[in-house]
Amino acid sequence: MLGFLLRMGVTALGLWLADQWISGIEIHGAPTLVAAAILLGLVNAVVRPVAVFLTLPLTVVTLGLFLWVINAAMVGLVAWLLPGLEVAGFASALLAAVVVAVTGWLGAAFIGPEGRYEVMVIRRERTREGRR
Repeated sequence: MLGFLLRMGVTALGLWLADQWISGIEIHGAPTLVAAAILLGLVNAVVRPVAVFLTLPLTVVTLGLFLWVINAAMVGLVAWLLPGLEVAGFASALLAAVVVAVTGWLGAAFIGPEGRYEVMVIRRERTREGRR
């Protein structure tokens, strides 16, 4: 449960950053932001795998770049389903998909599979001379 909440928070942060940085993305209020994060998670869990499977030949031909288009389509689908989230066009959806993906990638670096913060600590032992 904690992992889901942390990932939803990271997705919400990505959507908020997209709202701030991209002129074609507009989110009306915090409740809409939270609902958009939840809905984007559900759409990515249910609809996106089907879309990826159906467009697999095109994805292979474009060396994976079509996945960017699929991610933008998922952002557009969420905007279509959720009043209060507006995406001006496909270019805005492409940029929003990049911002949300990069934010999610950075967040995943710190959130483990169980939803805990994962931080690696490296400690060096000193020898008598003060060097390793």
